[in-house]
Amino acid sequence: MSTTDRTAARGRPRTSARVAAALPSWGELVARFGRRPRETPIVPRASIAAGALVAVVAIMTFLASLTAGAVVTVIGAAAEWQSDVAREVTVQVRPMAGRDLDADVARTVEIVRTAPGVTAVQPQDKAESAKLLEPWLGSGLSLDSLPVPRLIVVAVTPGRPPDYVALKARLAAEVPGATLDDHRAFARRLRAMADTAVGIGLAVLALVMAATVLSVAFATRGAMATNRPTVEVLHFIGAKDAYVAGQFMRHFLFLGLHGGAIGGGAAALVFLLLGLVGGRLFGLGGADVAALFGGAALGPGGYLVLVGLVAVVALVTAVTARRVVTVTLRQVG
Repeated sequence: MSTTDRTAARGRPRTSARVAAALPSWGELVARFGRRPRETPIVPRASIAAGALVAVVAIMTFLASLTAGAVVTVIGAAAEWQSDVAREVTVQVRPMAGRDLDADVARTVEIVRTAPGVTAVQPQDKAESAKLLEPWLGSGLSLDSLPVPRLIVVAVTPGRPPDYVALKARLAAEVPGATLDDHRAFARRLRAMADTAVGIGLAVLALVMAATVLSVAFATRGAMATNRPTVEVLHFIGAKDAYVAGQFMRHFLFLGLHGGAIGGGAAALVFLLLGLVGGRLFGLGGADVAALFGGAALGPGGYLVLVGLVAVVALVTAVTARRVVTVTLRQVG
């Protein structure tokens, strides 16, 4: 090659530079048309990768919604249990040698009824005591020869219970066979169980969100690799990184809303069916499940939690996509 040819080759611009020079700039397009031209999405919405991400987001949202619904149910059931426990206490009168059990029960009722904070006293007779023992001893069993204690159910004023220490001392002095159980130990164990269940549920939610973020990050990198020529052309005509990141964010926000609505709707349908069918799906009576979990149905607040979770999943998807695109463009640039 001659010296003249080499000089001409050095002065010849690169192909990409010539393309960039031939294309109008972003400002020229705005000035020419008076407004920005109608934007075509950088990432096609209808693609195999987009469908796969919608499916992944739907599955993650479904699992997260089931977990959140279970946590809401446990919290509501625990609060109801604690409220029931706080409204009632029981007094047990044991039969003792040389003492009349019926007289001890009557005296215990008199003592408890006069205590401040007591609203009602309901002693159980022999038939009711036998009915309580039927699941273990069977029906038709005579309890006359057995030392079966008698129970007295005491209703107290919520928030203003009686002085249990003084009441226990008086019962011990006047009725040796009577013992008061205020269920505080049971309430503490119940709260500990509920707190453990809520902690496990929150941990599962965190893991599901982490898996969602990783899935969206990989999908975003794949979409950027597939549409890299389009991104380069946009850079050539003056588009900023924030514009490109915004395009990806809107695309993945739509996918997150789509998948989140599918997963959240499926979870809401599951809870609705559980509320309608009750415990028959699990071989239990509906009354048993209602006593344990309030009918296994979410209230209006629970369904609002599911709607909020769908919005959070969509927001996490969009923010993750924007962050990945921004970081990637900075590294490439």
